[in-house]
Amino acid sequence: MAGNVPMRKCVGCNEMKEKKSLIRVIKNEEGIFIDQTGRKNGRGAYLCPCRDCFQKSIKNKGLERSFKMAVPDEVKQSLLKEVEMIESK
Repeated sequence: MAGNVPMRKCVGCNEMKEKKSLIRVIKNEEGIFIDQTGRKNGRGAYLCPCRDCFQKSIKNKGLERSFKMAVPDEVKQSLLKEVEMIESK
């Protein structure tokens, strides 16, 4: 019997999904960036790898709320590129 699957809430659609299927964005002393490994230290927020959830997270300021600070535009741009890359697979 497999263990329970870690679930996280998407900051765009607010639905609980499997952690592995989401993009992890973290905030630590170095700033805010995408965590490709899912293992880096820092405050994490999760986003579905689809454009709709990305747009919703911008509109409802999901990442800003998670990190309690403004998210730089370059982070949003790299996140959009990541989402587009995953969607195109």
